[in-house]
Amino acid sequence: MNPWLIGLSTGCFYRRNIMTILEDVKASGFHDIEICSFPMHLNYHSEEDVRRAGDRIRDLELNAYSFHAPFANHIDITSLDEGVREKAVVELELACKAASWMGAEHIVLHPGPEREGRPPQGEFLAHMEHAGRSLNRVGAYCGELGVKLMLENMLPHLLFGHISDLMFLLGEIKTPGVGICLDTGHANLAGELGRVIPTFSGHLKMLHVNDNKRNYDSHLPPGEGVIDWKWVADELRYNHFEGGLILELAGDEHESTSVILERAVRAKEYLRGVGA
Repeated sequence: MNPWLIGLSTGCFYRRNIMTILEDVKASGFHDIEICSFPMHLNYHSEEDVRRAGDRIRDLELNAYSFHAPFANHIDITSLDEGVREKAVVELELACKAASWMGAEHIVLHPGPEREGRPPQGEFLAHMEHAGRSLNRVGAYCGELGVKLMLENMLPHLLFGHISDLMFLLGEIKTPGVGICLDTGHANLAGELGRVIPTFSGHLKMLHVNDNKRNYDSHLPPGEGVIDWKWVADELRYNHFEGGLILELAGDEHESTSVILERAVRAKEYLRGVGA
């Protein structure tokens, strides 16, 4: 029984330039990383900055497992406004190109806007259809670049924060190879963690691993919230999961890099201890 890959999202350093933390990440024992797209961390609009980061990742013999696409209220591929949708698709395609330049295997995308609430019932189907068409474009572009597109379940107060939304969306996508990245914290807040793994099943390709106390999206290390991680590991194995586990943990800008990494290393050891 081979252990799963356990990597680290650089999102815990989102207010520090990526070039300042990569060597420490490597020294802490992590090999696989997900790269955060927050502008202060990495200006993915700059080809020079992106290629420099990619070169440094390769020089350190780290593996760019994934790149997290930008997410914001205005990045809305579901919008009924064609102009808004087009701008969102162009922004996401730029992120896909950045992922390719850094050699990332996957790009993780929030399929909906960071806007509270769901569309009115009479508009819901149109939003879903627009999302599907937009993602077919983005997915096809990813295919040309050799990057795998992953859709993340969002927070439960947002569109695509529930299993049913994502399953509906998958039915609208015709581009092959699009998978799901399960955010365990989001699913826990939605009250759906108990059934999400078998429901996504073959679509499930990677996890964003974080814990919470079912009160807010705190991105705690596994074992510090209420999620039963032994059960999660057993459920993943029972459903023949073969992807990677990316620790997506909170990090305070006032904490030292070493303190944040010590917490991440403990989280990795905890996961190994429960069978991951």
